[in-house]
Order: sequence, then C-alpha cells, then structure tokens
Amino acid sequence: MPDDNSPLLLGPLLRFVGEHKATIWVETTHAARVEVHIGERSWSAATFVVEDHHYALVMITDLEPGQVYEYRVTVDAEPVWPLADSPFPPSSIATLQHHRPTRLAFGSCRTSVPHDEEYHRSHGVDALRTVALALAKGEATRPDALALLGDQVYADETSPAMLDFISSRRDIDQAPYEEIKDYAEYAHLYRLAWSEPAIRWVLSILPSAMIFDDHDIRDDWNTSWSWHQQMNRTSWWHERLVAGLASYWVYQHIGNLAPEELAQDEVWRLVGDRTDAAPGDVDITEELRLLAARVDDDPMTYRWSYTRALGDSRLIVLDSRAARVLEPNRRSMLDDDELAWFDEQLTGGVEHLFIGTSVPYLLPPGLHDTEAISESFARPERSAFVRRSAEAVRQVVDLEHWAAFQSGFQEVFDLVLSVAKGERGTAPRTITFLSGDVHHSYIAEVVDPGAAADGVHSRIIQAVCSPIRNPMPRGVRMLMSQMAKSLVRPMRWLARRTSGVESPPHRWELTAGPWFDNNLALAEVDDDGQGLQLSWFTGDLVEGRDPVLRMVSSVRVDGVARPAGSRHPQEASGG
Repeated sequence: MPDDNSPLLLGPLLRFVGEHKATIWVETTHAARVEVHIGERSWSAATFVVEDHHYALVMITDLEPGQVYEYRVTVDAEPVWPLADSPFPPSSIATLQHHRPTRLAFGSCRTSVPHDEEYHRSHGVDALRTVALALAKGEATRPDALALLGDQVYADETSPAMLDFISSRRDIDQAPYEEIKDYAEYAHLYRLAWSEPAIRWVLSILPSAMIFDDHDIRDDWNTSWSWHQQMNRTSWWHERLVAGLASYWVYQHIGNLAPEELAQDEVWRLVGDRTDAAPGDVDITEELRLLAARVDDDPMTYRWSYTRALGDSRLIVLDSRAARVLEPNRRSMLDDDELAWFDEQLTGGVEHLFIGTSVPYLLPPGLHDTEAISESFARPERSAFVRRSAEAVRQVVDLEHWAAFQSGFQEVFDLVLSVAKGERGTAPRTITFLSGDVHHSYIAEVVDPGAAADGVHSRIIQAVCSPIRNPMPRGVRMLMSQMAKSLVRPMRWLARRTSGVESPPHRWELTAGPWFDNNLALAEVDDDGQGLQLSWFTGDLVEGRDPVLRMVSSVRVDGVARPAGSRHPQEASGG
C-alpha cells in the first residue's frame, strides 16, 4: 500500500496517450493542486471531489510524436513521484507515431490478492505483474497501450484485505454481506488493485484503455430481464450499482477519453478546466449518482464506449454490459443508440482494426450454439417450465455472451462484414475482436470459404486473453476444450433443429487454443504493417527470484494483401 504520509493516495496512472497529448490520473488524500513535470515544463490540475475522495486528471499537451518523456509528479509542490528509493526505472510517457507499427497488450480478469506462496497456489502468478517486472529489467519490449477488458476489480469476491476493511465499518452479517456495498468500499477496492509496487509502476508507464465487465459490478450483471428484476428487489442493489458506476467513471472511464472527447462529457463539463481552479471546489457526487441511476433505467442516456487511434490501427472499445437490451421479446447486446454509434465508428481506411469487447464475440463454436439454444428456450413463447428452467441454467453457468443475444450478434456481424468487404473505405488487412471474461484463451477465425466468395477482403479474428490472474477450475477446463472440439458438430446439429436459433452468416473455428494459464496477450503489427503477431505470456515461479516471463503461445496472422496503390492510411489524430 502507498506511504501513509504521502498526499498521493493512488497513481499516477498514465491513461490516454496520443501523438501530442497525454493524461495522468491521481487520487490524493486531500484537496490539492497536482503538477506533472517534464524537464522544465509543467502542467497542473486542481482536484475535484466525489464522496469525500479527491482526484485529478492532468492534461499534458504540446508533446512530439514518437518521443519518450520522463515525468515527475508533485502535490502542492511536494514531490510524490517517483517514490524515494524506488527499484523501478523513472516513469515516462512514450507518445505515438502514426506510421510506427502498433503494439497493443490486452487481457482481463485480475484478482487482487497477495503475491505469496499461498495465493500462488490458489490464484496462480499474476501475469500483469510478471510483465511489469520484465519491463523494469529490460527483458520485455514496451507496448504502446494496455487494454484492460473487464474485471479490473471484483466487487462480489472480496479478498481478505478487502474483507478486513469492510468489517471495520459495517456488519458483514447484513446484506450485502462480504460484497462491496458503497463508494467508499469501491475506492478501497481500487486501491488494493493498483497499489502493489510493480503494478503501480507499470500503470504509470503504459497508457491504459479500460472497460467494465460483470464482476466490476456483480457476477452476471445484466444477464437477462429476470436477473435485472431479481436484483432490483433486493435492499442493497441500487446503492451497489450507483457506487459501482460512479466509481467506474472516476477510476476508469475518464482516463479512456482523449481530452477533446472528455471535454464533451456531461459530467466532466462540471469539473471543467482545472488548470486555474481552486483545489476541491467542485463536488460532483450528486451528479454522478444521478447519472448512474439514470443509466440503469435507460442505457441510451450515456455512452461508455470509445475509440483510440493507434497509428495505422484503430481500437474501438464497446460496452457489452450496461448497453444491453433485456426485454424478453427484444434482447440485444447493444441498444439502438450504441449500435448506431458503433455503425459510425466502424470504418475502413486503417491497416488493422481492433474491436475490444469484454465478452468474446466469437465463442468456441460448440459454446456459441449452446448459448443460442439457451436463449431460444428462455423466450416468452416457450412453456413456463421450459422458460424458467432455461433462465435458471443461463444464470448458473453464465450463458450470457454475444451468442445469447442473437439479434445483436447478427447485426454486428453484418456491420463487420461490410467493413471487411471494403464498403466503408479500404478494407483493413485484419479485423480483430479482443476479449476476455471466459477464463481461457484462444484464437478463432472466420474460415468459411463462402466469405471470400461474398467479397470479404479482411481476415476476421477473435483473440481472447483471460484471465490475467483468476484461473478456471480444473473441472471446467475439460468441458471448455470439448466445446471447442468434440462437441462442435453435435451442438451445431442441435442448433439447426431448434426453433428460434439463427445460423451465423459465416462459419468460424478455433485456430489456436484453448489454453488456461494466467496470461497477458500482445497484438503486434509487423514492421511492414501487413500482418499481426498474437502472443500470450505467463509467469513461472523460480525459487528465490521474481516470476519469470514465459511465452505460452504465439500465432502469426498474415494480413490480406492489397493491390498496389490501394493503401489509404488513417489521418493522424493529433491527440
């Protein structure tokens, strides 16, 4: 945990980084002015307040593309970063350069428990921490960005340290028992997740793009209308949801956005330009609480999705939790507004297009058909017994991915195919979904020969990296392997004979995996910009040493070749 005497409670986290701009997020112990220093230059922001906690997001401007800038942080002129006697290299900002090949790390599902023998046995080695240690020693190459695709914190599975904090302030024999209750507990949960020294350091040097998944709020969040009604009948759910979304806005969402996008955010406009403001004079607690409650009632009133320009590549990060349409007669992963926004963002003209969605878009084929069948059995036209049974199974075994929202799945497939056909600008060489959630990793690809005949010019890939640190029980691993292999044909046969199950436009299959290690993955564009190298890394314990980085798997994806003269690079964002 941080030094109790320091005014810097959490951070710094390097969040958005473009070619000319960057943002750095901190939490402080009190109202203060936070400054970031690069050489003789400095940028500052006054803190704002949420639930008696103090935060600042400092906007760094006028940087040069493709440069590395070491930085320092002060709070009310007191040096707070780098830490005294830190074993880690100085923190720095590495700005993007338009034509430099992209290196994008990604993963999800990371529990915040100690890094000792007991928890290595139960939770395995933390892959993100292992990568951090390797970067600090110069044994790994620095990615351009880190996409954390859900379950950065577990609000429903508290660690002993978190439970100690909860027990110190309320009776855990009362609902919600050992789970997170309110904003103060969420704030402590994030502090536990991001304070371990190696994690804290790596988050200070890698620009991070984040999105929530279910455990950030609660397991099975927005699985179905039945689940939603069931949770709303409890005495504690409303406060959990409001606290979860409000804290997500503070700790994750605002750092996702480029400064010019953040300036358009309805709540951030209340914070405003903090360069010359008095510290702590803006308290946005009530506005955030109202926003969170409103989003639960009508997801179309706010958007959590966003984009990041990555040189010749682009990352679109989709909200596949809060934006769901749950009415029994109309289920979709994306509401109308979210789908229209995605439609606008989904264009060609880039070498490689990445789509981040916390839950995998292309599941192992056998599992996809299982979830589609489950959704069909839970529809209102089924008998009450079938409907209730299907709903019970859906919640118990988490049948709530894209395949269980068939309408949204089909609509997104059509949009992606239009990009891959070159109908929205020059087709990218690859279109890659990046996901987590399922506690196993794999690569799937659209391999249907009919796709080429249909005019598809891009390779369409699903790359999953899960977990970073939360391994799947061994008993479930066999079933997941069977869903990827031996059960594919039987489940496809059953899906074809089940009313209400639509056949996907094109066939896909697992081309690598599954594997079940704690992993952090890297999508690396070739030097010539044409192909991708997808690699998964884990940590191995060595007696008397820090965990050692080991590559679990690496797969090359050759991008589709283009005719000479067809290249249309994306315009530099200037961010």
